[in-house]
Amino acid sequence: MIASRNFVIYVSPDMQEPWMTALERLGTFFNGPDDAGPGNGLGPLGREKDHLRLRTLVMLRWLAILGQTAMVLLIAFAFRYEIRLWLTLSIITASVWLNIILTVGRRFVQRMRGWEAALQLSFDAVQLALLLGVTGGLNNPFCLMLVAPATVAAANLPARHALIVVVVAMLATTGIAFWHLPLPWRPGETFLLPDIYRFGFLAAILLGTAFTAGYAWQAALESNRMEHALAATQAVLEREQRLSALGGLAAAAAHELGTPLGTIQVVAKEMLHSLKKADPLYEDAELLVSQSQRCRDILKQLSQKPETRDSVYDQMPVRAFLESIAAPYRKDRKEIIIEVLSEGRTVAPEREAGMMILRRPEWLHAWAAFVENAVDFAKSVVWVRFEVSHGFVALNIEDNGAGFSPDILSRLGDPYVSSRVFGEDAPQVEGRSYSGMGLGFFIAKTLCEHTGARVTFGNRDGGGAYVRALWRRDQMDILWTDEGGLS
Repeated sequence: MIASRNFVIYVSPDMQEPWMTALERLGTFFNGPDDAGPGNGLGPLGREKDHLRLRTLVMLRWLAILGQTAMVLLIAFAFRYEIRLWLTLSIITASVWLNIILTVGRRFVQRMRGWEAALQLSFDAVQLALLLGVTGGLNNPFCLMLVAPATVAAANLPARHALIVVVVAMLATTGIAFWHLPLPWRPGETFLLPDIYRFGFLAAILLGTAFTAGYAWQAALESNRMEHALAATQAVLEREQRLSALGGLAAAAAHELGTPLGTIQVVAKEMLHSLKKADPLYEDAELLVSQSQRCRDILKQLSQKPETRDSVYDQMPVRAFLESIAAPYRKDRKEIIIEVLSEGRTVAPEREAGMMILRRPEWLHAWAAFVENAVDFAKSVVWVRFEVSHGFVALNIEDNGAGFSPDILSRLGDPYVSSRVFGEDAPQVEGRSYSGMGLGFFIAKTLCEHTGARVTFGNRDGGGAYVRALWRRDQMDILWTDEGGLS
C-alpha cells in the first residue's frame, strides 16, 4: 500500500517490489545517494557532482555583469535608443550585490554544495529574465543567453539540483513571452515581432534549453564514469606494485637474516658436539639445531621464489608466468590450454624454460582479468596463446562460449559495460559470483594499453570470443637464455 495525505493506492503483493524499486530510485534521484544507502543499485549514476567552486560562479557572474552593463550603455548612449536606463541598471546591481555578499566573509575557493550552486544559478536565470523582460522579452535577440545557467547546472551539479535550475530557466523564459516591455528602439518607432514568430522562438529556446542541458549532463556523466574507472585502474596498479615491492623486501630480509641465523646454527652445533647424549640439555641443543636449519631452508625458498624478487629486474619463464596467471581458475572444471609460439611454431619444451619475460604488475593483473573473463563464459575450454615474432609479441585468449553479446560488443572496453547479472540473483559457481560492475575488462584493457599494447576483441567464427593484445618487440623484451648467457 502506498499512501499520501489525500489518497491511498493499494498495490498487490506481486507488484509491490517493482513499485518500491521505482520509488527508491526516484527518491535517490531527488534526495541524493547518501539518503538511499549503498545498496540503491544505481551504480555510477548515484553520485554527487558538486564540482563548482564559489570562485567560478562569482567570476562568471562578474563577466555577465560587465557584458550586460556594456550592452545597456551602448544602446543608451551610442545608438541613443529609448531604454529604461535606471531600471536596467538596478536589475544588474542585484547581481553586483550578490557577488559582494558571497565574496565577503567566505573562502573564495571553497567548493559549494549542490543546493547552494542551484540557488545561485536560479538567481542568475531569473535576473537575466527580468533584464530581458524590461528590454523587449523575446523580441530581444539576447534571450538566447537563458540557455547558459541551465547548461552550467547540468554539467556540474547533481541531476536533482540541475533539474531545478532547468525548470526555473524554462519558466522564466515562458514568463517573458507573455510579460515584457517594448524593445528599446529609435525614438518614435516600435519594433515588434509577429506573435507566431515569437512563440516559435519560445519553443526553440525551451527545446534548446532541454537539449543542451541533457547533452551537458550526459557528457558530464560519461566523464565522471571515466574518472572513476581510471581511479580504479590506478588503485589496482598501485596495489600490484605494492605487492611486488613487498616481495622484494621479503627477498632482502631473507638475505639479511641468513648471516645471523647461520651464526646461531654454528653455535648450536658446537653446543651439541660438546654435550653427551645423556646430558639433559642434549635434546634442547639438538632441537635448536634442527629448527635453525628449518629457518634457513624457509629463507632460502623465500629468496628463490620468482614472485618475491623486485618486479623491475625480475625475469621468469613465459610459461611459468602464464601458468601462475591461469592457476587460480583451473578449479572451475574448465580446461585452460597454454601455448607458447615463436614465429608461428610451437616452442620446444627444452627451449621454453629459456624464454624469459619481465614480471610486470600491469601484465599480471590485466592478463589474469582476461583469463578470468574467458573462464567465466567458456563452455569447457580456454586457449591462452603467447606468440613471439621478429617484430611483435601477441597474447591471444579465446574461449568456446557463446561469445560477446552483440548489444555490448560495440561498447566493450568502456567502463561500466557488462553482461553479467547484478544483485543477489547472480549465479554462483564454486563460491564465486558472476556479478560485476563492468570495470574488469576496462581496467585490463587500460593496463595493456598503458604498456603500449593494441587490444582488439570480437567473436570467433566457430563460436566463442577472443581478446588479442599486440605489442612491438621494443615494448616487451622477451629474453632467450642460452647456456652461455642471454640472446
